[in-house]
Amino acid sequence: MAGDLFSAAVEEQLRSRAPLAARMRPRSLDDVVGQEHLLATGAALRVLIESDRLGSTILWGPPGVGKTTIAELVAVSTQRHFERLSALTAGVKDVRSAVDAAHDRLGAHGRGTIIFVDEIHRFSTAQQDALLPAVETGVVALIGATTENPYFSVNSPLRSRSTLFRLEPLDDAAIADLVQRAAGIESVQVAADACGVLVRRAAGDARAAITALEVSAALARHGAPHAAVPNIDLRHVEAALSASAARYGRDDHYDVTSAFIKSIRGSDADAATYWLARMLEAGEDPRFIARRLVIAASEDIGVADSMALVVAVAAAHAVEFVGLPEAQLNLSHAVRYLAGAPKNDAAARAIWGARETVRRDGPGEVPPHLRDAHYAGADALGHGVGYVSPHDDPQQAARQQYLPRR
Repeated sequence: MAGDLFSAAVEEQLRSRAPLAARMRPRSLDDVVGQEHLLATGAALRVLIESDRLGSTILWGPPGVGKTTIAELVAVSTQRHFERLSALTAGVKDVRSAVDAAHDRLGAHGRGTIIFVDEIHRFSTAQQDALLPAVETGVVALIGATTENPYFSVNSPLRSRSTLFRLEPLDDAAIADLVQRAAGIESVQVAADACGVLVRRAAGDARAAITALEVSAALARHGAPHAAVPNIDLRHVEAALSASAARYGRDDHYDVTSAFIKSIRGSDADAATYWLARMLEAGEDPRFIARRLVIAASEDIGVADSMALVVAVAAAHAVEFVGLPEAQLNLSHAVRYLAGAPKNDAAARAIWGARETVRRDGPGEVPPHLRDAHYAGADALGHGVGYVSPHDDPQQAARQQYLPRR
């Protein structure tokens, strides 16, 4: 009895000392904020969870949108054994041990097993392969949570045997709701402008908003130690957020790069500059950005304004010569020039089309009159015979067969 009381006391202390985000974790599907497309009454994921028929599943979405929360709710609602594996600490041996235990559990007790792997994109190929046979036969149901595109980060056989659910960033109303809930738990008030900054800077990440609120609450209590209900104002929020870094995962890299190039292509200089800033704030390699500009100068602008390539190459040289932070000026200069330049993709289409022709039709023979004639005996082979130089043509056109004969 004393041991049980001691254990309960330890658990209570741990709960009280846990981060605010952990203390706010929902205890039922009705408590989850956001993801209505998956968790509203009658939505697919909710039906599968409530009926305990959830099969192997991959939960994919950015940080702080509820992937782990959903998995934890499955843990408390399923009749199956729920096993957690950390992608950071579990090796192939741990995976095989969990699978063997699932085999034994199913054979001895007829009880299925769910294995939850958070950050499954960190699992190596060998670790994922160790799970595959058990997933394939249904001995275990896998729940994998990932912030990265599973089409890149999860083995194709494992992914094809799992249902993919995409979680979206929370909207501003949902984040504001969570901020107010967190303020109630922390027994503080949040000024309207401070709440607005928390919501905007969270960018759909519930955990980021709640963590910033927790730090802001500590600052507010420190500044007003005798206040019954401390008030969080803009100063507290800005201080809490001052060390925050822009979120930038592998998916963000691809998506932001795509938005950057498409904004240049669409001649929106302000949008292109914004995406440039997003990449720089996230620590993107400026040489990568410069390379993308050099490509865009020929792919999207080309002969419509050949100076675009000169500007882009100059910016790339400036990045190497000057370095950040000053090179941001050179990159911005190039971005705005390219966005404002007229667009023509003829150069890109020409080379893509020509290469497709070569692949489809094979290498064509060089017409005899275009062949190299700068060696003894070339005339006898007919090489160069009949060639007309444009320099000898009055109109400098010298119309003749330049392409292979088909």
